[in-house]
Amino acid sequence: MSKQERYQENSFLSGPIAAPLIYFALPLMLSLLLQALYGGVDLAVVGRFSPTESVSAVATGSQVMQSATVIVTGLTMGVTVLLGKAMGAQKPEEAGDIVAGQIKLFALLAIFMTAFMILFAPQATKLMNVPAEAVDETVRYIRICSGGMIFITAYNGISGIFRGIGNSRSPFLFVLIACIVNIVLDLLFVGVFDMKASGAAFATVIAQAVSVAFSIAFIRKNPLPFTVEKENFQREHKIKSILKVGSPIALQDFLVNISFLIITSIVNSLGLVASAGIGVSEKLYVFLSIVPMAFMSALSAFVAQNIGAEQPERATRSLFIAQRISLLFGVGMFLLTFFQGGFLGSLFADDPAVIAATAEYLHGSSFEYLMIPLTFCFLGYFNGREHTTFVMAQGLAAAFLVRVPLSYLFSRLPNTGMFLISLAVPISAVANLLLCVGYFLILKRQDARKEKLTR
Repeated sequence: MSKQERYQENSFLSGPIAAPLIYFALPLMLSLLLQALYGGVDLAVVGRFSPTESVSAVATGSQVMQSATVIVTGLTMGVTVLLGKAMGAQKPEEAGDIVAGQIKLFALLAIFMTAFMILFAPQATKLMNVPAEAVDETVRYIRICSGGMIFITAYNGISGIFRGIGNSRSPFLFVLIACIVNIVLDLLFVGVFDMKASGAAFATVIAQAVSVAFSIAFIRKNPLPFTVEKENFQREHKIKSILKVGSPIALQDFLVNISFLIITSIVNSLGLVASAGIGVSEKLYVFLSIVPMAFMSALSAFVAQNIGAEQPERATRSLFIAQRISLLFGVGMFLLTFFQGGFLGSLFADDPAVIAATAEYLHGSSFEYLMIPLTFCFLGYFNGREHTTFVMAQGLAAAFLVRVPLSYLFSRLPNTGMFLISLAVPISAVANLLLCVGYFLILKRQDARKEKLTR
């Protein structure tokens, strides 16, 4: 089959919706599971072989690194959406321009973020109120991981390209390679050589480098359905397009993640056990939200291609299908976190006090799993339609007008604890959902008006 034939063959644009959407989302779920294992194994291995201060260092340090990573993933979503539209409109030359623009933009981004993170690691640790016993390890963890920002950027950039063209299986393969290497090196560096948090950081960086090398070799043997020539790099306009679509998502993800760092900082002030407990809780969130997160990414690509092909009704139907599937899993995650928080905490820590703190936090935050299946699907739909400014606005409003103020308020109440502080999470999730429902209804009215005018 020629490149052009593969480019035009696309199940996103015709036929049943549920089957291709699920088929596309499943590798994304597996990829997210492996990425969660990627970070979760670091925490679990350190929790088994190292003291509590090392657990706190990895938990807090990984959150700081996530704040940097979400900038890359947000901009990557811009690439995915623009490529999806180019695929739907069958414009291979435009797709080549987008990828060339991404390469130039991401290379500069990786260099800047590496230098910034290494330089300001001590300041970040101080802002996080990291317990004194864990400060040095946290700084080392952040600096070692920051040395691998070039690999984080390259991996996310390549994966975003594949998702944009409707291929979610290859990114799964790339992260599978990284996860296997990371597990082996974690056990070696932490379990055998007793390198504590630094060992987990080195394992992460090496695994990411191996994954990027494999993905580049994969592309050489399995070319993309369009070409990227020298001429594509001479056109600058797609960098602006990527920034226009991706920057609001990147800014929203970054600042929302900062809000969680603020909450972590608030909880860190309660002591080492609370610090480790919220670190474990946040790590569990990555596992427990995999299904809605996968459908958010899947809808971004699916909706973008159908908008590019001028099929808005098909895009809307895909939203409702994804929400129904995600909600079924959300109910299961709510029951698991509400009733089995202690068991979940024991997967990452041996200290009974840390397990109890984790269970207490999960008991209150569990209600968010009833709402994020709907909210995340809405966000994927809005991303696909390039309404990323709203995605940014709703995320920042819920985070900084609801979640952070309530977390601080609850932390200052007499006899406060992990449960009371955790209630800020589901309350902010309600705010997210209400904003998304309202904006969706506004878009539908706008679409109805446009349809009347075109008749």
